Amino acid sequence: MSVGFDGMGAAYFEGDRPVAEEVSLHIASGILQIGLDDGRILRWPVGDVRQLPDMAGRNGVILRLVGDPLARLYVTDTSLLPRLTNRLRRSPPNGRGRLAAWAVAAVAAVGLQIGVLIPLLADNMAAYIPPAGERALGEATFGHIREALNESGLNPVPLCEAPEGTAALDRLLGRLDPPAAEGQKVTVAVLDHEMVNAFALPGGFVVLFRGLIDAAEGPDQVAAVLAHEIGHVVSRDPTRHALRSAGSIGVLGLLFGDFAGGAAVLFLTERLISAQYAQEAEAGADRFAHDQLHRAGISPAALGDMFEGFRRRFGDHDGVTAHFLSHPRLAERIAAAREAVDAEADYRPSMSAADWTALRAICD
Repeated sequence: MSVGFDGMGAAYFEGDRPVAEEVSLHIASGILQIGLDDGRILRWPVGDVRQLPDMAGRNGVILRLVGDPLARLYVTDTSLLPRLTNRLRRSPPNGRGRLAAWAVAAVAAVGLQIGVLIPLLADNMAAYIPPAGERALGEATFGHIREALNESGLNPVPLCEAPEGTAALDRLLGRLDPPAAEGQKVTVAVLDHEMVNAFALPGGFVVLFRGLIDAAEGPDQVAAVLAHEIGHVVSRDPTRHALRSAGSIGVLGLLFGDFAGGAAVLFLTERLISAQYAQEAEAGADRFAHDQLHRAGISPAALGDMFEGFRRRFGDHDGVTAHFLSHPRLAERIAAAREAVDAEADYRPSMSAADWTALRAICD
């Protein structure tokens, strides 16, 4: 089907000179044919014709061709418009708009890699790392941590290995009876450092700080923290986290580069990503600790008591600050630990008084 139009109903502007030329219009086989006075015929694909908004007043409309930034067609016979089915469709962005669109697409691609692809790859890769390789990764990481924590920079932070304290810690670990995790044996070490903290590393390593043992109000609180970290080991959270962090840092490093300010952005972003991963892992490790403590005859409330001590010392965290922490809110964790207590269970102290005294002196 074709439609013809009177030449007086349209005017064509080439764009390189401010002169309008009366033209005839004809549509055939999806092509808008524009007949010029010199006999030439311009062919605009109907699907690529766009209408410019609010530029021709009430008497007509102005049309343009996608890809031609200058040429314009002024049409007063609006019966043509229904046949230009794409005239109101937005054209692909150009200039600054195209640059902005590319920037948004690039950010979305980076977000997809960091938020979806890297965690997925890390989870899958963790399953293929042999126990020996995972153990070696944990040993190397532990060495770097000991060196980094020593403010003098001369020697690594020393290990606490007093024989009686080590024996007491071994008995506590035996009572918790950690399940095997992919052939990994749980190894517990104590660092002679005042930091109130504990963490797990790839390969079955659990690290306690002297500051945490000193801050504990009793042996059950140390047992609860130890059970929590064993939960990370059993779930292989440290290995997955290491792979995720390495991948995220690599992608963000390519994005921000190594320039002034980039390192700060990289650090803050990685902290935010780590917190998101860690909050899921921390909640799972808490649940593992509740079950493991109950099976060992130790009250799960001890984990909540330890967290309560943290809250008194450091406060709980809400709002924006919470996003930059690697643990969920303490109030929620305290409540969960106390809800895990079985009122009919016969709980017993995790250590004898003598073992608790020996553990507190493990760094002497």
